[in-house]
Amino acid sequence: MEGIGGDGASVASPLPQWGHDAWRMYQYYLDKTTPHTAYRWIGTFVIAAIYCLRVYYVQGFYIVSYGLGIYLLNLLIGFLSPLVDPEIEASDGPLLPTKGSDEFKPFIRRLPEFKFWYSMTKAFCIAFVMTFFSVFDVPVFWPILLCYWIVLFVLTMRRQIAHMIKYKYIPFNIGKQKYTGKKASASSSGSRGD
Repeated sequence: MEGIGGDGASVASPLPQWGHDAWRMYQYYLDKTTPHTAYRWIGTFVIAAIYCLRVYYVQGFYIVSYGLGIYLLNLLIGFLSPLVDPEIEASDGPLLPTKGSDEFKPFIRRLPEFKFWYSMTKAFCIAFVMTFFSVFDVPVFWPILLCYWIVLFVLTMRRQIAHMIKYKYIPFNIGKQKYTGKKASASSSGSRGD
């Protein structure tokens, strides 16, 4: 009796083990992409272009594209928003400076860049797969959806920009100084030769 149960357990264990190994390999390669920001984004734009070509070629799946656009807008708002919003919640941690005399506190995003990239790439891949199933091809008048999305984007970005101006923060690292490491001075290298 014990041998039968043991054999059943050993037969069923390779499948979960294979799934676990596949997940670990996927996570390993995903972690290896972390420092290669430019290449990651180039890959995402290639996937987005392939998706757009697919939608253009089949002349359909506009409701999928609209849902994708709304999801990407939601991701963008999270990417541009601070972790702690001074309007909504009070925090004991670092806050955005509201006056010129406040000390500098680094901008911490609600949605980090890597998660923003990963969610965006996954969304394009899922939407691409959905274009192969006719159940998702709901007939709609796409110009109305496009106009509604543009209006929604403009209103949302206007509100986000007003929030940035009110709390004086810039969600990008453009123009900020970066640490480049120690530079060898000419006087220290000249004194070694003497």
